[in-house]
Amino acid sequence: MKTILITSLATLTLLVGCASAPKRNDQLEQARAQVQTLSQDPLASQAASRELEAARAELEQAEGAFKERKPVEDVTHLAYLAGRHAEIGQARIAETRAREQVAQGEAERNRVLLDVRTGQAERATQDARAAQAEAQTQTQAALAARAEAETSRQDAMNAQANADTIAQQLAALKAEQTKRGMVMTLSDVLFDTGGATLKPGADLAFNRLAEFMRQNPKTRVIVEGHTDSRGSDAYNEELSQRRARAVQDALANRGITSDRVETRGRGEAYPVASNDSAEGRQQNRRVEIIFSDEGGSFAQGANDPSLR
Repeated sequence: MKTILITSLATLTLLVGCASAPKRNDQLEQARAQVQTLSQDPLASQAASRELEAARAELEQAEGAFKERKPVEDVTHLAYLAGRHAEIGQARIAETRAREQVAQGEAERNRVLLDVRTGQAERATQDARAAQAEAQTQTQAALAARAEAETSRQDAMNAQANADTIAQQLAALKAEQTKRGMVMTLSDVLFDTGGATLKPGADLAFNRLAEFMRQNPKTRVIVEGHTDSRGSDAYNEELSQRRARAVQDALANRGITSDRVETRGRGEAYPVASNDSAEGRQQNRRVEIIFSDEGGSFAQGANDPSLR
């Protein structure tokens, strides 16, 4: 009966995983529109060829990542970079147009000087000055837009550097990317058999986890306890909850406040291996720690233990 249940659960997990694949990415849609707008500008190839080439390259990478169903964060970041390159390109075009208008204003001024002899000098001079002032205003606006785009590009680079650092830290914790987000799995060897008291050997793992959370103060975690199928459902659920709380207490003892650590007791409901063998049961007796992103937000499937 449990074999049938496990098979059904695996099938349901596959269907849910397929259904959860995003059909669109808003950042990618926006980047497409920005790159298209830049491509259609007549001055793009003259004034912003490098930015256009970079924007197209980043967009192509984002499109590829989206088609390959890579993590949403990767697609969003690549699309964001494409959009920033497109913005810088638009700023350069605006600057070029403004300079052309300055040149046209200067030409108008020269014409006015000739019109002095016809008695229309004063009016024409005023018109030329107004045109030049407008051109200078547009130049300043273009320079400001360019500076803003450069700031956005720098922010994106800083964000990527921060994301890379966090990824390295999570890799050191042996966390893995799943549909639930980054997940760190602790085996049952950290606890006495049938108990929820952490062994001294668990100190190193929790020291590293607490240090990561101190370095990333907005990061939150969900701690889930899981058991094998031996024992009653009620007993296994209670044991798994106590083990999850033991992890929460271990982090609290290391300075991580409880509002950053949620606990769940999943009992025997979500095995990762068959309970028919000792090896399989050992894999099922585990604690899973699901990480939020650096801003404290969890992945859409973080609360669904059936996802892998």
